[in-house]
Amino acid sequence: MDLQAFQDHLQTKGITITEKQIQQFEQYYQILVEWNEKMNLTAITEKEEVYAKHFYDSVTAAFYFDFTNDLHLCDVGAGAGFPSLPLKILYPHVKVTIVDSLQKRITFLNHLAAQLGLEGVSFYHDRAELFGINDKFRHRFDVVMARAVAKTSVLSELCLPLLRTGGTFIAMKGANASGELAQAQDAIELLGGVVNRVETFSLPANNGERNIVFIDKKRKTPKKYPRKPGVPNKHPL
Repeated sequence: MDLQAFQDHLQTKGITITEKQIQQFEQYYQILVEWNEKMNLTAITEKEEVYAKHFYDSVTAAFYFDFTNDLHLCDVGAGAGFPSLPLKILYPHVKVTIVDSLQKRITFLNHLAAQLGLEGVSFYHDRAELFGINDKFRHRFDVVMARAVAKTSVLSELCLPLLRTGGTFIAMKGANASGELAQAQDAIELLGGVVNRVETFSLPANNGERNIVFIDKKRKTPKKYPRKPGVPNKHPL
């Protein structure tokens, strides 16, 4: 997917991007590739693949959810900034908080945000399990997102505690989403969530099936979740 195809596909979804936003995506790509030579940010570095499998894939959430409102979004385990920073470029008013367990990635994200001129972004070096029990962040966010981080049962324990009641957890998954979701139903309910819907689609140019799981936060998460670092992954609910 080249830049023109990227713009065209967004246009078909009713999203028109400005010249400034185009420049920000182009600069994002250049910085990503440059820093990827020094640290492992992504295995995908060919430009058309980055546009298809990182930039476009990240913004597909906006096809099914309204980001035009004033939202505070938390991205858990964003790595190189996906999906939240491509969404931030399209919707500059959205406040974005990213938590990631690797300091080197946080250093990259701070540099990237400065170079792109992104405002209203915060980056935290922390384990999601510890971040989720911090009163400063627990039950605070309107939207919590995660993309290709862990199984849905594990993600639910890491993400749902961060959501305010009435907020939405958006899990961006590959082709195996339905099986994962079936295994995660008890955990989602225990943690205060209810599955709203799953949107299934394919990325353009045969770049694979995607599923976006939308989970509504109906009540506060019990205080004992998330459990200690490493436990959710080793012993999913």
